[in-house]
Parts: sequence; structure tokens; C-alpha cells
Amino acid sequence: MTSKPGGTAVPRSYLYVPGDQPRMLARALDRGADAVIVDLEDAVAPAAKVPARAAVAEWLRSLAPRPDVEVWVRLNSGPAGLDDAAAVVWPGLAGVMPAKTQSAAELVALDAALRDAEAGAGLATGQVAVIPILESAAAVLDASGVARAPRVQRLQVGEADLRADIGLPAGDGEPELLHVRSHVVLVSAACRLVPPIGPVSTDFRDLAGFRTSTRALARLGFVGRACIHPAQVAVANDVFTPAPDEIDRARALVARFEQAAAAGDAVLLDDDGRMVDEAVIRQARGLLARAR
Repeated sequence: MTSKPGGTAVPRSYLYVPGDQPRMLARALDRGADAVIVDLEDAVAPAAKVPARAAVAEWLRSLAPRPDVEVWVRLNSGPAGLDDAAAVVWPGLAGVMPAKTQSAAELVALDAALRDAEAGAGLATGQVAVIPILESAAAVLDASGVARAPRVQRLQVGEADLRADIGLPAGDGEPELLHVRSHVVLVSAACRLVPPIGPVSTDFRDLAGFRTSTRALARLGFVGRACIHPAQVAVANDVFTPAPDEIDRARALVARFEQAAAAGDAVLLDDDGRMVDEAVIRQARGLLARAR
């Protein structure tokens, strides 16, 4: 589950960029992030949302192919989000992230809008993926329903809005949101989605703290993290990239397991004398899928 459909590697970093800032958009794909999220929601003032939508649509149409960077657009909630989707679908778009997703029914409506937009852009049906952003208690409790909606590739939690909904004080979510984070990881695994995207940290100057919290997210099962500042990107990439010795061990373990299986041996021990079974090999293969 560490590779997406089609076998491409899962992004380690998603950099948010305001949709109404042309200068930031012009440099967004060169900041080192594996993916860019062009934000039409919270980062754009209400009066600027319609012009920003048009500007982002124009920017997307001007992009040269960049297979090394995925481009996503965060949509507004409600009917405005459907208008956003209709405007931004284009061959270079990996997918959309509907903000404040509450239920699978909303994603069914989004799927219909995306179908029409794909047809208008000459794309195959289903090419544009969806990553819902869960930002309320109701959304988190219905995460499994949301995860099974059309086009959903992985999940993301918007912790600032979630805190406001639950009534938790401001912070980076540890340990008071541990249950939510673990729940979303479990739902993603149960629904066979790509592991979820880690939440943003608004203190972009504290890179040491960002590294510590990103490592904690990785231990929980997250693979990749959202960033609000380019300085955070290198940290996320580093944490979610397996170390060379980990890759070597995983490759050797998988090779030994396959040799043992071919010889008809059901039991295999690793270098430390621990028994290796199919579950251990699945983890090793997952690590190799994240290798770059």
C-alpha cells in the first residue's frame, strides 16, 4: 500500500500554495516537494475566490509536463467546490482535495462533476483522483464511508478545523489527536487506500520540532506529510525516505524469502535469528516501494 495504482511512488511531501499568489505558483514546482496543493479554500479571501479559480485554471493549462511533481487543487466546500472542480480539471492535474468533506454523498456528487469535466478535457473517466480532507468530528467518525467513495486515493485530516469542532486548544495535535490519527491510518488500511497524509504544522520556523512530529507520524503509519512552507519539504522528504541500510536489508530479506519459497521451505530466519513470515515480507516490500 505504499505504491499508488499504476506503481508510482507515494509522495513524501505535499506543499500548500495559495491559489491567488501568481509568484508563488510560478515557483511551486521547483521547491523540492513531491506534490503541490494549490489552495482555493482557506488561503484565498472570499472576494478573491472566483478570480483565483480562473487564475489557477489558466496556470494549470500553461504547465509543461513534470512527472516528478504531482499537482493537486484543494477545493472549496459545497457548490463552490463543484465549480472549482469543473474549472481545474486538465491533463496535468493529479487530483483534487475537497475541503471539509462530511460524507460519501458529497463525493458522489463530486464524482459526477469530475466525469463531466474529464469528458470536456478529453481525459479518461476516473483519471482525476480525490483526497478528501476530514475537518469535523462527524467526518472522522464516518471516515470509512468517505474512504469507500468514488476516486478516493488516500485521506487527510484538517486538524485546525477539527480542533475547533471538538473544542480542543490550538497545537500540533500530540497527544490529544492521537486517537484520530490512528483511526484514519486504520481506516485507510482497512479500505486498501494509500496511507494517509500527515497534517500540517503551522510553526514552520521550528524545523527540529517538525522533524520530531513527522517521525512520530511515520511510526503511526503515515507515509507523507503536508507542508505550509518550503523549508518543511526537505524534512518530510528525509523522514519518509528509507535509509540505504534499511533498503539493503529489505532487498536481501525479500530475496532470501523468495529463494526459500522456491525451494519449498516454509520457515526462514533473518540475520538476527527471528522468524520471517509473509507479514514481515509485506512490510519489507512496502519499504522498498518507498525507496527512491
